[in-house]
Amino acid sequence: MSSSLPRLFLARHGDTAWTDSGQHTGRTDLPLNERGEEHARELGVQLARFSFVHVFTSPLQRASKTCQLAGLGRTPTADPDLVEWNYGRFEGKVTKDILKERPGWELFRDGCPDGETPRDVAARADGFIARVRDIEGNVLAFSSGHIIRMIAARWLGLPPLAGRFFFCRPASVGVLTFEHNSRDEPIVGLWNYVAQPWEWSETRQH
Repeated sequence: MSSSLPRLFLARHGDTAWTDSGQHTGRTDLPLNERGEEHARELGVQLARFSFVHVFTSPLQRASKTCQLAGLGRTPTADPDLVEWNYGRFEGKVTKDILKERPGWELFRDGCPDGETPRDVAARADGFIARVRDIEGNVLAFSSGHIIRMIAARWLGLPPLAGRFFFCRPASVGVLTFEHNSRDEPIVGLWNYVAQPWEWSETRQH
């Protein structure tokens, strides 16, 4: 693969109290919990095998602290486009309670009342991707689950709804790249990889 083509590593932040409880965590600036800090360090061991020409992070502390604990926090660029989805009135709620209020609700199709629409989030993802495509070499970004999923969908040229297919666990890493040395052939090189096969449940999605 030519070094002129970017390869985007997307790292989701470590666990927080709300990832454990399944609450939607958008702009609420929660810290990592003890397990999240441990998993961030384990993530750093895996990422140490690579060199990065640029490191980005969401300005929220759960992402920036993951970056720091992974050993990559010396000169990251805080990028507001990497902030998690604004869930509006659904902030702090779990999906089962949202579905009682809005039966059939789907985040990547319907968005959030008083928050962001899928088109809003896709526009932020597109802006970030455009900046990454101008960089030569490996790029690393620390962020949150739903914006990472949207970035994956938009990297592949898929509609915002397709973000629902790219689930990623806390402290996981995915790699977006190109096939055949061609910018016209974007692919997923790796997805939802974690350093340890720690126990996972559906409550740890947000």
